[in-house]
Amino acid sequence: MSAAFPFPHRAPVRLTVTIAALVIGVFAIVPAVGVIVISFTDIRGLPYLPVNFVGIQNYIDFFSAAHLGYNLNAIKNTLIYAVVATVVQIVLALLIAVLLNGRLRGRTFLRAIVFLPTVLGVVVTGLIWTLVFNPNNGPAASIWQLFGSNPAFFGDPHMALGLIIFVQIWSTIGTSVIIFLAGLQAIPAELYESADIDGSSAWQKLRFVTVPMLAPSVTATVLLGIVSSLQNYQLAYVLTGANNPATQLLSLAIFSQGFGGNAASGTSASQGYAAAISVVQFVIVGIVTLLVMAYLRRREARL
Repeated sequence: MSAAFPFPHRAPVRLTVTIAALVIGVFAIVPAVGVIVISFTDIRGLPYLPVNFVGIQNYIDFFSAAHLGYNLNAIKNTLIYAVVATVVQIVLALLIAVLLNGRLRGRTFLRAIVFLPTVLGVVVTGLIWTLVFNPNNGPAASIWQLFGSNPAFFGDPHMALGLIIFVQIWSTIGTSVIIFLAGLQAIPAELYESADIDGSSAWQKLRFVTVPMLAPSVTATVLLGIVSSLQNYQLAYVLTGANNPATQLLSLAIFSQGFGGNAASGTSASQGYAAAISVVQFVIVGIVTLLVMAYLRRREARL
């Protein structure tokens, strides 16, 4: 047995790897292949209805003139949602993590407060912010009325997507803060001491010490944020409903199409068409993730 091998016997390693591969295959690969197969059928999820193979008809329907405007709007909203939510969340999470990593009184309590929204369910989060942005007598409406305005908030097509992005950031920023805190605590204190000796300002230490040393944490957080945002539909569904064009996301279109049809797009419920949309979403998520990962890896190498 090689001295570099960390285990005395290979049999337990082979067993655990085999079990892990089986779990991944059963719960990830098989469902993914099933979705691709379903996307080539007209299955509607109702009993006793025949299921026919329709080839690429569902994909033709997705890009057809009748549905293209709706689907392009969903893609545009999804990309805006993912980019804005991820960038703002990363910046805020890094600043909060740096603050909470310092000698701050009550920082343990503050860390718990920052992480608290993460453990709340989507329904609870939606209920909280629906009450806050209630256009009739909510706290936000009362503040707006002081300036002579009375917006509809989630009912306003110009504000709805921005408010959902805000709620998304509020509810998930705790995870990013925890990741950055773990990275900050792994940075050697000698680096900051050397920076102090050189007369570096707080901004220079953040720019030339903290950010380069946090590059792997930034990469992980950005990828998690992008993938989560591209696949998230629950907040939009809870806060604005399934058929609001201003907040229509590609993932929400999949849910709406697969479980009851979508009045905004003029289609009835079809699991086959929903599966085709999910395959399109998978391609978009994969392309965006690979591009971002390649860029961040090159940034890590330069830093």
